[in-house]
Amino acid sequence: MATMKAVQLTRAKGQFELIERPIPEPKAGEVRIKVEACGICHSDVFVKDGLWPGITYPRIPGHEVSGHIDTVGEQVTQWKNGDRVGVGWHGGHCFQCTCCRIGDFINCEQAKIAGISYDGGYAEYMVAPQEAVAHMPEGLDLVMSAPLMCAGITTFNALRNSGARGGDLVAIQGVGGLGHLAVQYAHTMGFQTVAISGGNDKEQLAKELGAHHFINYHDGSPAEELQKLGGAEVILATAPSSKAIASLVDGLTPRGKLVIVAAASDPLEVIPIAMISGRMIAGWPSGHAKDSEDALNFSALANIRPMVETYPLDQVSDAYTQMITNKARFRVVLQID
Repeated sequence: MATMKAVQLTRAKGQFELIERPIPEPKAGEVRIKVEACGICHSDVFVKDGLWPGITYPRIPGHEVSGHIDTVGEQVTQWKNGDRVGVGWHGGHCFQCTCCRIGDFINCEQAKIAGISYDGGYAEYMVAPQEAVAHMPEGLDLVMSAPLMCAGITTFNALRNSGARGGDLVAIQGVGGLGHLAVQYAHTMGFQTVAISGGNDKEQLAKELGAHHFINYHDGSPAEELQKLGGAEVILATAPSSKAIASLVDGLTPRGKLVIVAAASDPLEVIPIAMISGRMIAGWPSGHAKDSEDALNFSALANIRPMVETYPLDQVSDAYTQMITNKARFRVVLQID
């Protein structure tokens, strides 16, 4: 029986284990992907620390996958061997619940998550439901495209659904793994782009990425600085600090919107009177496979790329540590031969 290299966790808060296991076979409605690269996302902590309800072990993490299809299961007609593809956070849906019946697949009541519901991309091969697979344009390098399957789709989809129009002032809170992509998308979408970060060391980079303005948290009130620019129609919060996010509300226009994609766990405290004018606070999930294709195609068209650090599969522990301690600049990717 043919085998593959993979990295698994056998228990919550356990150590990554490099193992050999049989190459999986796709069932009906599934495809097998020869993984070329897999990003390490902060959300992988749900697997590492056992924080996702009902997760079972052993489990191979990874939901920022790029590679090509090498085998298709029965009843698969959309995909064929050799197709360049990716798999992101949204790992499949039931097609039958109320959300699926209205096409809101990302909020499927039975939604699967790659690397949580089933084995993910920290391996040479993985199997995924056909509806979870996104086509990868030829113009994208597979290593560079892996983080676009999560950080890319999340920020791209949030901005394009925010209601902002070309020329509007749009602020990006945080210039990190999500934010450095969001700045690029916001600039390319035609927004007057403001980057907000906690250090002047990010200013030059933010402007190279496309920011028209830079606001340093430590220089005063970012909300006041936004109002000096006329107020933000949209603020996209990408850094997981509820206190920092809440401090931006007063920087919105009277009917502006704060869109949150940062998965902060502490409460968000907002004074109700700040919302009376019609300001809104909303979250945005990542997106389904077609959304990912849109993000990938837009990235290829506009030459938007993440900044990545690459590691081989056998250095996964070092790679994860680099990510979880916020030392990465800005996405960590396992490059799988």
